[in-house]
This record gives sequence, C-alpha cells and structure tokens, in this order.
Amino acid sequence: MVNLINLKSDKFKYDPNHLFDTLIKRLHLKNDAALSRLLDVAPPVISKIRHHRLPIGASLMISMHEASGLSIKELRALMGDKRENFRITDLQLKPILANESSARTERASSNTERASSNTERASSPKTERTVSRQY
Repeated sequence: MVNLINLKSDKFKYDPNHLFDTLIKRLHLKNDAALSRLLDVAPPVISKIRHHRLPIGASLMISMHEASGLSIKELRALMGDKRENFRITDLQLKPILANESSARTERASSNTERASSNTERASSPKTERTVSRQY
C-alpha cells in the first residue's frame, strides 16, 4: 500500500497506469476491459486515461472507490496526485463558459430561423390543389 505520509516527496509522479494496475491486481481482474466493465465506462476511456489524453474525472474516482473500498485519498496517492485542494479558477472555467454561451447563442439563432421560416410558410399563399366537386 502507498504510504500516505510521504505524498509530498518527489518520488511520486502522476501515473494513472499505476492506479489502474493496482486496481486490476486488487480486484483480481484480467485486464482493462474487465476493469472498464466493473467501473461502467467504455474501454477507450481507460485507454485514453492511460495515454494521458483524458484526465480521471470525479465520477470515475467515486466508482473506483466504491468498487475497491479504497479511500479517495488512497486512490489519488496511487496515481501520484499530490494536491491538497481541488479548486477551479475563473481561467479554467472560461473555456467551458465560452462553449456553453456559444452553444446557447447557436441554439437561439437556429430557433429564430426556424420560427421565421414557419411564419413565411404560413403567410405564403397555399399552392395545394383543391378539388372542386360538382353535385
């Protein structure tokens, strides 16, 4: 088990592979696919995390905690995360907020275009064929 007292030493580097390998051994699993099934994530998620293309999210950490019985602090120590606090700064939120506002603007403009095209169709003369009946 990882010594949680020496978390601030430089011998721990961020390595999610160590965390996944430890979980696989501790839970007596065969491979990453079995781990992904247990954690209820797609197998490419494990691969992307192993190759440092995707960070380990909070929901995945909670799933690992529930499956393994290890505390969140122990799991973080296994992957080499030495941070004391997790804080999101405004700078980190700006890309998220920018994407959300652009998506809202895009949806609003598409709704406006859709409404105006519906209005044009309603105001244009109907070209439907009418059948006149003679009795």
